[in-house]
Amino acid sequence: MNTPPLPKQFALDISHSPKASLENYLPGKDLALISALQNIESSWKGSSNEGSDNPLNQRWIYWWGPEGSGRTHLLNAIGNAAEHADLEHIALTASEPASWVRLEENISALAQTNTPSVITVDDVDQLDDRLVGSLFRILNAVQASKAIHIFMAGAAAPANLKLREDLRTRLGWGLVFQTQLLDDDEKIQALGEAAKARGLVLSPDVLPWLLSRFYRDMPSLMALIDALDAYSLETKRAVTLPLVRELLQPK
Repeated sequence: MNTPPLPKQFALDISHSPKASLENYLPGKDLALISALQNIESSWKGSSNEGSDNPLNQRWIYWWGPEGSGRTHLLNAIGNAAEHADLEHIALTASEPASWVRLEENISALAQTNTPSVITVDDVDQLDDRLVGSLFRILNAVQASKAIHIFMAGAAAPANLKLREDLRTRLGWGLVFQTQLLDDDEKIQALGEAAKARGLVLSPDVLPWLLSRFYRDMPSLMALIDALDAYSLETKRAVTLPLVRELLQPK
């Protein structure tokens, strides 16, 4: 069965999408990871950050899982939480090497302050040799720092990453979690909550039909919710199965 692509004019319109947060993430089997992140987020909201004692295992977390298991959502959520708490947040990805250079230039200053700062690193498994070296140096700086938090995500457990051994070992020094794919009932619940957050009312048959006929992974399903939201607003029609079929039919 072929899955049709989302119409570009709607799939790219995400202006109505709520920002990623821990609150709008359906944890499924990831309760331990969510609890750890919520505890850290709560510590940023308090008044005890200055001079607080943050042991390494509370601010060095790596999680891994298959595509569509929420890895990037959680990184974005913790980054958004940091920014909401007025903390400095540096997001690192394999596709933007310049941001790594800037961080390494400034990390000594960050390491000396008692005010928390947050680094997020996505797709650790896709880093090239140069960025692997950079991440190793950054982790050394975080280890020696007073209040830098670093959150990292990848496609495999540290021991199974195709990276140099010293970095694989270093990733395992902190807390390590595995993110799990949602089952169909959990997907329907998550999509229903996402639609509700957008003020979008779906007829009861829409989500089961999509899961049985079209999309299975959560990123595509969430993009489709955005597309349906935009199409419903443009056509001034409720989101029913005929409207979904109309949106997805080949042009």
